[in-house]
Amino acid sequence: MTEHNAIVATYKSHAEAESAVKELQQSGFDMKKLSIVGRDYQTDEHVVGYYNAGDRVKYWGTLGAFWGGIWGLLFGSAFFLIPGVGPILAAGPLVGWIIAALENAVIVGGVSALGAGLYSQGIPKDSVLKYETGIKTGKFVLIAHGTAQEATSAREIIDRTNPDALEGYTFSRNGEELLAA
Repeated sequence: MTEHNAIVATYKSHAEAESAVKELQQSGFDMKKLSIVGRDYQTDEHVVGYYNAGDRVKYWGTLGAFWGGIWGLLFGSAFFLIPGVGPILAAGPLVGWIIAALENAVIVGGVSALGAGLYSQGIPKDSVLKYETGIKTGKFVLIAHGTAQEATSAREIIDRTNPDALEGYTFSRNGEELLAA
């Protein structure tokens, strides 16, 4: 049985979220264990461009500089148009979780592919719905995951950045079954 831990913080602005990412980086947190998801301010109203050429990612939109900087720090990036949530931008392992949910048709009643990706990592459905709603209203969701020690360290660092909300989750994976801990 493998134990997984996740710390999830929400921020009201991209500047606050970016500050938290930089604080984690400067504190030595493993950036491969960090994800962020949010919307650009005007993604509903304007066509935006996104491309990935090798290791370079380009994005044109209101928050292009923010997303370009984040994608330079985190591993994996994507632009998704998710029914019920709208257009989102994501970076980090969350991208793979969303893709796995889409490829495996993992749909959890009442949540989107984003929600299914979060749920597959042990985040409870009621919390997933809260994060989806936050993203719809322009908030940014930051997820740090790892061992209990890594999660504790991330929580302490993130707490200093004054997030809008901060929650921790611990779960165990036994084969394919998730067990709340």
